[in-house]
Amino acid sequence: MAAIHELTARELSARYAAGELSPVDAARAALARIEAWEPRINAMYRLNTEQALDAARASDTRWRRGQALSALDGVLVTVKENIYTRGDASPIGTRANEDAPPQAADAPPAARLREAGCVILGKTAMPDYGMLSSGLSSLHGITRNPWRLDRNTSGSSSGAGAAAVAGYAPLHLGTDIGGSVRLPATHCGIFALKPSLGRVPVLPPYMGRVTGPMTRTVEDAALLMNVISRPDARDFMSLPFDGRDYAAGLNEIEPRRLKIGVLADMGVGLPVHAEVRGAVRAAGTALAGAGCRVESIRSFLTEEMLDGVGRFFEARSHNDLAQLAPARRAKVLPFIAEWCTYRAAKFTGRDVMQAYGLVMAMREAAVAATEPYDFLLSPVSPILPYEAELAAPGNDPHHALPHIAFTVAYNMSEQPAASVNWSASGEGLPLGVQIIGQRFDDAGVLRLARLVEELRPAQRRWPE
Repeated sequence: MAAIHELTARELSARYAAGELSPVDAARAALARIEAWEPRINAMYRLNTEQALDAARASDTRWRRGQALSALDGVLVTVKENIYTRGDASPIGTRANEDAPPQAADAPPAARLREAGCVILGKTAMPDYGMLSSGLSSLHGITRNPWRLDRNTSGSSSGAGAAAVAGYAPLHLGTDIGGSVRLPATHCGIFALKPSLGRVPVLPPYMGRVTGPMTRTVEDAALLMNVISRPDARDFMSLPFDGRDYAAGLNEIEPRRLKIGVLADMGVGLPVHAEVRGAVRAAGTALAGAGCRVESIRSFLTEEMLDGVGRFFEARSHNDLAQLAPARRAKVLPFIAEWCTYRAAKFTGRDVMQAYGLVMAMREAAVAATEPYDFLLSPVSPILPYEAELAAPGNDPHHALPHIAFTVAYNMSEQPAASVNWSASGEGLPLGVQIIGQRFDDAGVLRLARLVEELRPAQRRWPE
């Protein structure tokens, strides 16, 4: 019989309903798992032990009375530090905000979790301002990859990725503005969905910023989408609520009706590692064998577009940094301070608007490239997990973002995109592939990801 920490959200719920397992037992098992792993990987920013046990007891009572609030009542979840939770501080990963006060209210995704009866174990770590694809934070320290402790989780949902691998919970929430749920997913060997912009209400809303599920299975992510996609008027950029059950019909896909474009090389940013390219090609071959029409496509991204989005993010972060008092500014991770200052301190209004124009050109190109296909298939990250202590691949603040060439465009184009593990490298490091859908086709991306999950090679056991 599987250990409690190995159970999926669906399996936990079934055992609660049958009276075979208590949410309290599941919570205690999770807390023991965290105690065993946390000294090694540093995934958690805050562990709310007593609150989690209280929530588990309340869930246990509801299940015994036949009054469960949802299919995920009593199921364990972690929440990324920058998703506001009532009573917890959200310093956004930086020591500059180490004295941040507790939040007065839950952000929309956290509010939906509580309404569904989920047991929130605590908050996961992230890098400074969420502007690193790394597990390095001036406040939280280094989050390490459970597959190999000398390797990076990537980021910025670094703690969520590590926690999923270590079996802290079946469900985890991250955020993504340029790849921040998908990059940790590919480097940690888990599944993550970056929903369409507005599909999951967030606070505060911002161009390209989404909250998405990070899980060990596609089905668990679909179950979590049923909860977090529910409406919240505080997000003025949210989509109309459609009431879809993302887990229903997850296996109902007709491969012979699908046309898939394979984008194995973006042509800009970091070169694609041979094993990453091999995983994408193998996934494409498997989909073709299942009946899909699969063809290679050329890149739509230019060096100018990628640099434009880099300059836009630099300007945004420099504005945040400039508003800090000197004493606080000195506490920001030096890599981040240098990255968002070396060019942006001299930007004119024209420079910023030109960068914004390139972001919009990238958005247009991404939508146009996808239009002839039902889905695109590509790498998530062009590289394998890099050194745990580094702020970015290459550790150069003047070239901090070339590894996001495969992910960032779909934030700006509002398209759903997912990372699903395919296999492992020769060194035993995870190799994920990315599935990109047409705008607003989140359900379709989940269905194709489920098919890829079925077609992929046998997976390794999770690290113990």
